[in-house]
Amino acid sequence: MKPFFSLMLAGIFGGLICFGAIQYSQHFNLLGHSSIFSLTAAPSSGQDFNSATGVPSTPASLSTPAPVTGPDFANAAEAAQKVVVLIEASESEATAQNRRRQDPFQDFFQRFGINSDGFGYGPQIRKGAGSGVIISSDGYILTNNHVVDFADEVNIITFDNKKYKAVIVGRDPSTDLAVVKIDAKNLPTLEYADSDKARVGEWVLAVGNPFEYLTSTVTAGIISAKGRDLDIIPGKKAIEEFIQTDAAINPGNSGGALVDANGRLLGINTAIASETGSYTGYSFAIPANLAVGIANDIIKNGNDIERTSLGVTVLVLDEEFAAEQKLPINEGLLVDEVSESSSAQYAGILPHDVLVEIDGKKLKTFNDLKEKIDLAKVGDSVTVKVYRNGKYLDIPVRLKKGL
Repeated sequence: MKPFFSLMLAGIFGGLICFGAIQYSQHFNLLGHSSIFSLTAAPSSGQDFNSATGVPSTPASLSTPAPVTGPDFANAAEAAQKVVVLIEASESEATAQNRRRQDPFQDFFQRFGINSDGFGYGPQIRKGAGSGVIISSDGYILTNNHVVDFADEVNIITFDNKKYKAVIVGRDPSTDLAVVKIDAKNLPTLEYADSDKARVGEWVLAVGNPFEYLTSTVTAGIISAKGRDLDIIPGKKAIEEFIQTDAAINPGNSGGALVDANGRLLGINTAIASETGSYTGYSFAIPANLAVGIANDIIKNGNDIERTSLGVTVLVLDEEFAAEQKLPINEGLLVDEVSESSSAQYAGILPHDVLVEIDGKKLKTFNDLKEKIDLAKVGDSVTVKVYRNGKYLDIPVRLKKGL
């Protein structure tokens, strides 16, 4: 069931906060504004306090700072800040004019000989801002697709405040990822964490550029859940395996880094769950294993991203359905159909087989299978354990490009 709050893709678009793909709001809260709270001083023991001025009558003695007892993220934060960039994206005036000509309301104005510019209906140039992560020393930068999908002009501002023109190498709407490139050398990068091995409860840091002007902001939290499929990326082939955290991110954080306590890249911050348009407790990142794999495909093939496919239609088993099918097992995926010339057919998987495991991972839901196939590359091999006619069989499957 859909949550009652909005899932917001955490990018800034021309002053608008984008909720999902189609819902917009023109308001967001500036957190920590001085009008929200006030500070009052309290007298300390052994000091004379001047109530008129609000300060001690005599200076307090300086004490030694208390030792740090909690986790220390300073090194991880410093490393992550150096690889996170600010992305300024916009469409050209020519693109805006072309979009305007395709607008059905423009035909209405022209039919009556009305100059629509006089009604403020001129070509409004779309602009936006977000974050990105340097993934190679020679200038490749990974970000979210929704940060740059409308743009044909992209500027990058690095941590040391250098500004570069960038080109869009390629985009993958199905994962909401994109790669841009700047002409630079010897850029800093991060080591990648194995996001499959990340555990719920581990500390993480989110680094990005909330609201565009709060550049290089670092926040901390823990991993709250893994493998979240939120149905927020449009399209039938969307791939969602979000890492959920409680690290605070806001509009402008899209495309920024989620790193572990050792400063390794764990994910790409993408969305927040919000009723207000700003952070309210939950944020979501694309896991590094998926993001980096897609980035490498984009760098190699541009927009032509190859997707693997097993090529089966399956039904989820439960106790009632297993009894109807007279099966002695009640967990797994019952194969209903095997597609012609598919990976499954070439491997020898048959209708009425029950898929029980893939590479040692138990298959209880369709998403268990989908997650593994989504993360695989064309040519990868997996081992599928099936139940057939009272026996368990381990079947090696070489994954082909989706049909």
